[in-house]
Amino acid sequence: MSDPLYALPPACAQTLRALARYPQRTAFSWSGGSLSYAGAGDLIGRIQKVFMQLGLQPGSRVALLSANRVDSWCSGVAAQLARLSVTSLHPLGSLDDQSFQLEDSETQVLVVDADTFRDRGGDLAARASNLKHVFTLGPASYGINLLAAVEAAGNASPRNFAVPDDIATLNYTGGTTGRSKGALRYHREYAGFANAILADFEIPDRPTYLTVAPISHVAGTKVLPTLMRGGTVHLVKGFDPETVLKTIARERINFTLLVPTMIYVLLDHPALDRTDLSSLELLLYGASAMSPSRLVEGIERIGPVFSQLYGQTECYPMSVLRKADHDPKTPELFTSCGFPISACEIRVLDDNDREVATGEAGEICVRAPHVMAEYWKRPEQTAETLKNGWLHTGDIARSDERGYLFILDRKKDMIVSGGFNIFPREIEDVLSQHADVAMVAVVGVPDDKWGEAVTAVVVAREGARPNADELIALVKARKGAAHAPKHIKFVTELPMTGVGKVDKKVLKAGFWAGRDRMVG
Repeated sequence: MSDPLYALPPACAQTLRALARYPQRTAFSWSGGSLSYAGAGDLIGRIQKVFMQLGLQPGSRVALLSANRVDSWCSGVAAQLARLSVTSLHPLGSLDDQSFQLEDSETQVLVVDADTFRDRGGDLAARASNLKHVFTLGPASYGINLLAAVEAAGNASPRNFAVPDDIATLNYTGGTTGRSKGALRYHREYAGFANAILADFEIPDRPTYLTVAPISHVAGTKVLPTLMRGGTVHLVKGFDPETVLKTIARERINFTLLVPTMIYVLLDHPALDRTDLSSLELLLYGASAMSPSRLVEGIERIGPVFSQLYGQTECYPMSVLRKADHDPKTPELFTSCGFPISACEIRVLDDNDREVATGEAGEICVRAPHVMAEYWKRPEQTAETLKNGWLHTGDIARSDERGYLFILDRKKDMIVSGGFNIFPREIEDVLSQHADVAMVAVVGVPDDKWGEAVTAVVVAREGARPNADELIALVKARKGAAHAPKHIKFVTELPMTGVGKVDKKVLKAGFWAGRDRMVG
């Protein structure tokens, strides 16, 4: 057990401190409304009062299913202050995935955004066997309207009862390589994420943060840092390119977080060049690699505001490729996931946990205060992932002489073709630089001769008609014959996960189930 005297205050307590510091400022704004710092503190106190009347045991799970809205975020803080823990359901998740998470996490309280997820919430409430309480944000035909209960509760000052050894969060992995797993953090692991972000990310001094991606996941990790700086979080529900552009101009947004596919849509939108984006100081991107050619286009048209983040559910953040690293004169860094943040110790290790030489491939392994404690109810996978005191990320990478990391691929995505170990990311980086390629994913397809045949699935840029032979020749020239795709398949879109990553599990399943028709 850790000693609370020597632990960072829980993140929920840090939130109360920030809200108390700037009572008159606007903490949250959205289309048609806003809430001050003092108002957010009051709302959290009222919700906490409702939760504490439930008589739940410390660590009991509160699940949230919501679009980006302030009362949902306040519900999560209130739960943690009351010694309850939070598990966030992905807004784009399927009914089966969300049901699995509720059952696996043994959730007892479900909070549903009735405006956006009324029907889905009802389906989940009917399925989940562990639920004791269902609350809705707004009226619904099931559960208790939390907003009405908050009004009835009257004024209540928020108070922190959480201690370092209480469970803070149970966040589920994206499940791109298998069944989703719950990464559990006690407050002692969860407390430091905001400090780590403020130390190494170039968050503006007075942030106006636009939340486009779901704040239930990585976009939400920038809310507390924004409040600690006395800034404003502007909430939008879902990604609409025209809304994003208009909001940046109208609200003088100075930073946001997007996944690469969102950036591509903005670059292709006719309103981009006539929109005033001069207020934008920082555009964080992550979840997947970004096409170097499109990155250069973004820098030229939006400005030198791009910064790449790297992390995973088990540990976030881990590294950052800062704005100065996004220099078209040094494009070799565009394929890097950045330099390790100061709170992380990162090594590139071989299969025997020995450090590899600079430039050689190995697995990114991490030690940091904010690494998860364990996988919930999965002791064998916990032992494997946290072997020898290091978080084994499953990402294969190399590092250069300065310590910049270059991800080659997921360990489980490696292709073995003709006796060669091939990392799809290396091929994707080459193909994505072709002017006619908008997006690309590379997978191994079963092949009688090669074992696995390197196969590139390509989305063409609008109006372009890439030539398969030309693309194959490009990879052969840059990486050699072993890496050259045996097949090219052209598609109109790639399957994506809820967090904006290409779903290679779905891609592989299509090929391995039955040999799809391929070009090349």
